[in-house]
Amino acid sequence: MARSLVVKIDQDYRDIIIEELDDQHLLIDPSKLAFVKKELNKVLADNTYNPFDDEEK
Repeated sequence: MARSLVVKIDQDYRDIIIEELDDQHLLIDPSKLAFVKKELNKVLADNTYNPFDDEEK
């Protein structure tokens, strides 16, 4: 799952993935690693159910 998210981020921002090694592994530009982690955290937070969010409404 994370692999497909990184591929999507690469499609949006370009030059993140240096090489697709196999079906599960990617070689990522080390200078963009912090950015990729930040973007992954955003996507995962947006797609994670939090029952406490319902209580605020």
